[in-house]
Amino acid sequence: MSDPRTIAVLRLGRVSYTDALALQQRLAQARAVGQVDRDILLLLEHEPTITMGRGTRPSSLPIAPEVLAGRGLTVAEVDRGGDVTWHGPGQLVGYPILDLQAHRADLHWYLRQVEEAVIGGLGRIGVAAARRAGLTGVWVGSRKIASIGVHVRHWVTTHGFALNLTNRLDDFALIVPCGLNGVELTTVALELERLGAPVPDPASLWQRAEAALAASLGETFQREPVAATLASLLPDGTEAPIETL
Repeated sequence: MSDPRTIAVLRLGRVSYTDALALQQRLAQARAVGQVDRDILLLLEHEPTITMGRGTRPSSLPIAPEVLAGRGLTVAEVDRGGDVTWHGPGQLVGYPILDLQAHRADLHWYLRQVEEAVIGGLGRIGVAAARRAGLTGVWVGSRKIASIGVHVRHWVTTHGFALNLTNRLDDFALIVPCGLNGVELTTVALELERLGAPVPDPASLWQRAEAALAASLGETFQREPVAATLASLLPDGTEAPIETL
């Protein structure tokens, strides 16, 4: 029996979107029925992928999905809230799998808490970020640095946040990010450069960001982050069938 006051943090590296989604669903189901007795945070990155949430409008995807797939991008319709977004190398993705009945059974409250956790994590690495009224996500001034889209079933959460860390921004031109025409995007690396601060090499920045986001999310939800493995969490005690890329 693990301590329910902890949150298990799994740093998975680069994982295909399909595998990561299947893993989330497996862990969320186990959490919902009590086979996993503590909250979980998955930290990872994806190969180039475009996901369409439940709020995706046709105008947000000006290029047909089959054309995008022909260019080597995975295109997926998913059950999270929000519009269309992009994932890819250099973007830090976090999937909190939390039982909100142990916190507060309120989806809107949860969204604001995830924003708060990302804002706190960015502050720990020297980037001052904030919310923007009426918009979901995290911003540095007028520039969007993180997208958030979640799903809740039986009050257990899946999906989460995508923080632009060192990724190229060119691929966002393939879509209308989050359905916001003319939105300016940014990354942690770019914001550190704007501040005149030293920019660590990508691997070091990734490690710092993972630690900062895990600590901030733990603080926000009053859980102690603890490194974990899939084998220690899954009900059958075995590794999930995912391939790191």
